[in-house]
Amino acid sequence: MGELSRRGVATLTVPSETGEAQQSDLTPPPPPTVDSIPEYYERVMKEKVESKKDDSTYRTFRVLSRDADNKPYTCEPTVQLMNERVNAAELMSERVDEERMPASERDVITSGRADRPAEREEPVSVWCSNDYLGMSSHPAVTGTVVDVIRKHGVGAGGTRSISGTSHYHVALENRLATLHNKERALMFTSCYVANDTTLQTLARHLNAVVYSDSGNHASMITGINNSRMPKHIFRHNDPEHLEELLANGDPDRPKIVAFESVYSMTGTMSPIETLCDIAHSYNALTFVDEVHAVGLYGHTGAGLAEERGCGSKIDIVTGTLGKAYGLVGGYIASSDSLVDFVRSYGSGLIFTTSLPPSNAAGAVASINVLASDEGRALRQRHRESYTILRYKLIEAGLPVMQCPSHIVPVLVGDPLKARLAMEQLFNNHRVYVQAINYPTVPRGSELLRFVATPFHTTEMMDYLISALDEVWTSLDLPRTS
Repeated sequence: MGELSRRGVATLTVPSETGEAQQSDLTPPPPPTVDSIPEYYERVMKEKVESKKDDSTYRTFRVLSRDADNKPYTCEPTVQLMNERVNAAELMSERVDEERMPASERDVITSGRADRPAEREEPVSVWCSNDYLGMSSHPAVTGTVVDVIRKHGVGAGGTRSISGTSHYHVALENRLATLHNKERALMFTSCYVANDTTLQTLARHLNAVVYSDSGNHASMITGINNSRMPKHIFRHNDPEHLEELLANGDPDRPKIVAFESVYSMTGTMSPIETLCDIAHSYNALTFVDEVHAVGLYGHTGAGLAEERGCGSKIDIVTGTLGKAYGLVGGYIASSDSLVDFVRSYGSGLIFTTSLPPSNAAGAVASINVLASDEGRALRQRHRESYTILRYKLIEAGLPVMQCPSHIVPVLVGDPLKARLAMEQLFNNHRVYVQAINYPTVPRGSELLRFVATPFHTTEMMDYLISALDEVWTSLDLPRTS
């Protein structure tokens, strides 16, 4: 019979080979140390990471603390500096060599392990947030989220099929279906998951060939690849090439044509109606990602297809709650039978925990605001803001990539200089814009991706232009004039 030893470790009495009782120590083995991965694997992974550092495609995560009451400003927690200098493995094992750190950073480590690190007083203006309209801090959204959390807690409690569906989830899916004028909608933990799950589920079970725009997002590419079905890539926004590929295919085989409405890095917009008409003439389903359009375009914020009056030509529309709507999550909207099919066969939905009820309720509040007159006024201010920014950048002779959307990319064309430009803007001017490099964009197309919100003033834009002019000169970057 077991008992607790004086060391606080459980012991068990078991018979020995001679039949006499003896104590068996059930002390658990020590946990593996953080450096217990075999050396070969460590070496391979480190070499792979070093190769990204060598070609300037290694990504760092800028630690920021957004100011909900002072959009679009943020502060940089001092823990950012700590993370840049202290190895994470040392922190995990609490073997921090405090002599390596300045006193200010050492204080962060020794005072409560930096649970709430002090922030720098000087704010940073953010020019790359996807919280396009500031809805993450809109009082109608935050008030709803807080109220639901107080009533129901912070988690869903399970998957959609096992205790994880609340009336808030159902209400959100009904609201999304109405927004897009579809029979039914289905929410996912992100639109990456929505795209991946839906494309692979449909293509695999329908035995479909997929025709994909060359500029499609990684989530769509992943879903297509995961289906293991044949695929054809048509040139970006090229209806003629799409039709050529469809014409050469098997007329009797199911087909899916997948593209985006607004492309997130280059800011290009697709000819939605034309692509849908071509797809339907070959009996293909149309799958359109409106992630960077929902909330921002159309009378009710349903996206670019609504603005152009061709939403009915899209068979499956996908969107996000994590950009213009200011929360997190993704969704699809389509016919009742198609959504029910994905709900029944899509592993990315079936086997993952549902989004919290508070998130679903907040999303409904956000959708309602952006479908109202207030939302239309926000969209108008947003349009004015990014139009002015684009004009000012062009007037300053900076190489702005021409596009009709709210995204304003400035070409750098070199991964190292893009990173240096980003760092100089942040460190010298307290301006944050993220350098975009491979594989998000092709090599040689590295850029700075600017997003102006309704909260960026013309004075802020003038300061940004002045900072960019200084950085462009210091790095000897090309100009248009």
